[in-house]
Amino acid sequence: MSMMAGIQGQVLEVTVVGCQKLKDTEWFSRQDPYVVLEYSGTRHRTRTCTDGGKNAVFQEKFMFTLLEGLREVKVSVWNSNTLSTDDFIGNGTIQLQKALSQGYDDCTWTLQTKTGRFAGEVRLIIHYAGAKKHDHCSMPSPPPFAPQVPHYSAPPSASPYSPAPYSRPSLYPQLQQYPPPQQSGYPPASAYPPPPAGYPHPPSTPAYPPVPSAYPPPPPSSTYPPPAYPPQPSPYFPQGQYPPHPY
Repeated sequence: MSMMAGIQGQVLEVTVVGCQKLKDTEWFSRQDPYVVLEYSGTRHRTRTCTDGGKNAVFQEKFMFTLLEGLREVKVSVWNSNTLSTDDFIGNGTIQLQKALSQGYDDCTWTLQTKTGRFAGEVRLIIHYAGAKKHDHCSMPSPPPFAPQVPHYSAPPSASPYSPAPYSRPSLYPQLQQYPPPQQSGYPPASAYPPPPAGYPHPPSTPAYPPVPSAYPPPPPSSTYPPPAYPPQPSPYFPQGQYPPHPY
């Protein structure tokens, strides 16, 4: 707003370049359009573009003295008649914010009929020399953002939200306080009671019932009472073959 404050008495230059796509108000001949500019009670009229039809060229320049608080120009386009009242083609409002802030504006503005329909376009070139004076005199200099520069250029430790940059190396001395693996705090194996014995060995006796053998059991080594004499025939040898016959 500082660039646009103080426009009172400054000069605004408006050039009417031309019109295009105008609404045609004539039935049998080509219309003769002209443009009227109005600002703060001051009116300027271009020449009549004879047989301009829908596309008219003017290239005329006008000067306005700016009034503080008024930042728009009224524009209207008419068709000139010789024997009757001029025909209204369309009008529009030109905003000056861009021209007053940047010093230059080259835009095409839309015209409307009294019922709000499209009536064509008008091209205007607007110059405002006072914008450069305000840029050097009343424009604030870029240093408003300078106080933020130390904030970003300061080392990370200066920021209360940034972590300490060298906090991680301090953990290594603490790791050396722990005893090495061979000197761990656990009691040695000798401190514990001997581990319990394993399951008892299986008995040496054969499984029950005994597995039947294919061979007959051997004869007992001795019997009591002793067998009668002569000895009885052995069940393991055929009868009559033991003992052998005497010679």
